[in-house]
Order: sequence, then structure tokens, then C-alpha cells
Amino acid sequence: MSQISKPLSGRPSLPQHNRLQNTGVLKEVRQHRSFASLRAIGALVLREMQTSHGRASGGYFWSIAEPVGGIVLLTLIFSVGFRTPPIGTSFAMFYATGIVPFMAYLSVSGKVASSIRYSKSLLAYPAVTFMDALLARIAFNTITQLMVAFLIFGGIYGAMETRTSPQIDQVALGMLMALTFASAVGVMNCFMIEAFSWWSPLWGIFMRPLFLMSCIFFMFDNVPQPYQDWLWWNPLIHIVGQMRSAFYPSYSGDYVSYVYLFGVSLGLFAFGLALLSRYHRDLQNS
Repeated sequence: MSQISKPLSGRPSLPQHNRLQNTGVLKEVRQHRSFASLRAIGALVLREMQTSHGRASGGYFWSIAEPVGGIVLLTLIFSVGFRTPPIGTSFAMFYATGIVPFMAYLSVSGKVASSIRYSKSLLAYPAVTFMDALLARIAFNTITQLMVAFLIFGGIYGAMETRTSPQIDQVALGMLMALTFASAVGVMNCFMIEAFSWWSPLWGIFMRPLFLMSCIFFMFDNVPQPYQDWLWWNPLIHIVGQMRSAFYPSYSGDYVSYVYLFGVSLGLFAFGLALLSRYHRDLQNS
């Protein structure tokens, strides 16, 4: 009787066999889900490419033309009244170090904020989640803004005598700061815009003076107290300061705080993601 009750040699008992089988099924489901998410993100990126620029006259040209137009306009205006920019010798490069990260922030944060609304019809399918929509928009617009930054900075550096010494790793860090903060603000606004109809026009009002408050055409160091202490809390000040210190070796930018910038960004991203995880079905059905 004792021999009958023992399991056959080399074969697991029935409960153990069920546990192993369930574990295998779970692994297969997770692997299938991860591949499904990658396919969904890839499809959403392709859709983004077609709808954002593929149907517009000029296509990607307008992604480059907008910041270039701002740089040219500021260069023409301020070169009439001033002999040299606040730092360096090139007005174009000075304004590019402020406008390029600022426009990257505006573009990415705005696109990510409308992720659920833009893909609302597709989110009805179980294979597409709100995370897929967010990641697709972050990935596509990040690549777009990196290309824009490369073309603008490369074009100015190659066509003009800027007397700058760009540190590529520091320039990359400046763009990382801009795109991280933009993604965080976009995720938070993705919830706020869908949850509260009044938030979108209110946020638009907040954004209007931001161009003047981000030290794009003046230096943070030249701002008198106590306004300098107040401006320091604007995360875009740190992004622009990092970008300028990356191009101008003589400019220290010692007020730039990576801890503050990335801390605010990660906090906003986590809080926005938590709200979307809790309420995204209600937002989709509203």
C-alpha cells in the first residue's frame, strides 16, 4: 500500500504538476501580452507618423520651421538694438539654446496630454491600453524633437562662427531634462484635461507668460532679487541653463539643479500615472 501511494519516480505529484502548469501558462500569457503591447505601440507610432505630419503640406518641415522662425525673428530684433548677445557672439546660437528645449517641452507635453483623446476609439479594443497610447506618443515625439535639435544646432554651428564649444554629453543631458519634464507634465495633463473640462483653457493661460519666464532671451544670472529666487522654481530655467552651459564653457550655470528637475518630473509622472491607472476607464467612457 505504501508503494501505491507514492508518485511514480521522475513525475511530479498532481498538485505540483498543476502548479507547474499554471506557472507555464502565466509566463506564456505575460510574454504574449508584452509582445502585444510592443505591436500596439509600434502601430500607434506609425499612425502618429501618418496623421501628425504625413497628411500636412510640407510634412516634417513645419516641426523644424517653427523653432527656426522663432530664432530668426529674435536674432533680427535683438541684433538691431544690441551689438552682442548676453553671452557669446552669436545671437542665433544664444536663442537656439533657449528656444529648442522650450519648443521641445511645449510639443511633447501637448502631444502626450492628448493621448487618450487622440486614441479614444482604439482604446475600446482590449489589445490597446492607455499605457500603449502614452508610450507611443512619448517615443514618436521624443525622436522628432531630437532630430529637430540636431538639425538646428548642427545647421547653426556649421553655417556660422558661433565661438562655442558644445559638449555633446551635456547637450544630450539638457535634451533629456527637457523631454523628461515634458513627458511628466503631459501625463499629468492627460488626466487633468480628460477629467476637468476647464483645465485645458486654464493651462493655456498659464503657458502664455512661460516664454518670458524661462530665460530664453536673457540670462538668469542678470535677474535681480527677489525675482531670481522666484524664477528658480520654474523647471524650465534649469533646462535652459543646462543647455547654455553645454555650449558655452565659460558659463557655469551653477544654479541648475538636476535633483530638483528630475524629482519634480518623476513625481508628476508617477502621480499622473497613478490617477490614469485608477480612472482611465471612466475617462474613456465619459
